[in-house]
Amino acid sequence: MAVAEPTGPALTREEADRALARLGAEHEAVESSLLALQDHAGRRLLEGAELTGETRSRWAAAEALIGQLWAYFDAYTAALTTARELRARRRWPTQGELSQLTELLRGSGITLAAPSTAASGAAGLTAGVPGLTARLSERLSLQELLDRMNGWYAQALDVVVIADTVWSALPARIDLLAAELRRTRSLAHSVGVRPGEHPSGDDLEQITRELAALRAEVIGDPLAFWSGASPSSAPGGGRPDTTRYDRAARALEDVRREVEAVLDVRQDAEQRLMRVRDVLSRADRTLNEARQARVEVLSKIAASVVPAVSGPPTALYEQLSAAADHRRHARWHRLSPLLDGLEQRAEEELLRARESLTAVTAPLAVRAELRGRLDAYKAKTARHGLAEDSLLVERYDAARRMLWSAPCDLVAAEGAVLRYQQALAEALAAGAGERATGRRGES
Repeated sequence: MAVAEPTGPALTREEADRALARLGAEHEAVESSLLALQDHAGRRLLEGAELTGETRSRWAAAEALIGQLWAYFDAYTAALTTARELRARRRWPTQGELSQLTELLRGSGITLAAPSTAASGAAGLTAGVPGLTARLSERLSLQELLDRMNGWYAQALDVVVIADTVWSALPARIDLLAAELRRTRSLAHSVGVRPGEHPSGDDLEQITRELAALRAEVIGDPLAFWSGASPSSAPGGGRPDTTRYDRAARALEDVRREVEAVLDVRQDAEQRLMRVRDVLSRADRTLNEARQARVEVLSKIAASVVPAVSGPPTALYEQLSAAADHRRHARWHRLSPLLDGLEQRAEEELLRARESLTAVTAPLAVRAELRGRLDAYKAKTARHGLAEDSLLVERYDAARRMLWSAPCDLVAAEGAVLRYQQALAEALAAGAGERATGRRGES
């Protein structure tokens, strides 16, 4: 607010005309602003709304300011009209008239009732000025009156603009999100995602309550949802606070993805169940093969530790039956996690069955490997002309009897094959030595 100064020297005619023109332009601007505020959509909404919290108190103060603004504007209009009439008396005003004009245009000659408690408190007029509200009237200059009206107007307009901006932004977005929520809830119910039965169903109920509460709070107290600077202090610096809305939107998106996952389960549940049955069937066949192989190993291999073979995966078959029951009764929200676990455990069961078969048949594989080595050594014996060597024949027959008898002692058979290999190596070395001695004698 401008500080009142002494009137000073009387204005000249040109200075008075310029001051009147400036004040007239200011008068038109103030009048246009007040009329625009009067017709502002936000103001009409505020007047008809059931307000709460911060908005209720600030709008009460703003209404008092608006009423005071019109009273001050009327005083400003009257003072300006008086000054214009004085100036219009003659083309060349007298010195006395110029002095009167100077007092009207620059002096604190406008007597006004002191602002109401609500208006002065809202405008900050009582801050640091004890007893101001107790004064019945005060005297202001036209410039001081104009400055005060501009300040009050900015404060009242802030309340109107903020409320209108928040109401224009948030309720519509909340309504759109609520519509999406209804669609998601309907879809969720169709696949069994309901409150008390699935966590996402509980989340949907919580989001529903939050959106309803948020909309009621935004409608009743829009100023509580403003973030940043006020429109008058920093144009474009503030915005509606959408923190709670954004949090609800993210939560709904998470639920929507969960429901879509359940829908995917519904669409391919039968194929996935068939794949699980196939994997478990293969695991069962492999275990049967391992059990048969174990009987064969125990009858054909002596002194060998053969691991036991587990029975069929009964627990998995029970879970598979439960999954099929969930599918028949459209309990997709229960089928989804059960199928995920079943697929993994079925693959693990098949791998375990294959490992069991490998472990059980290992002694037969060892016997087959020893038989192959023995046959290879015999072929090598024949290539070197040692097929009639009595020691080699004896050791071959001993190893062969062990490997082709039942039960076969793998440890003893491996030793016999090794002795045959060593005898062959010695015979080959001896033959090489004889050939070398013969070559030296001939030379």
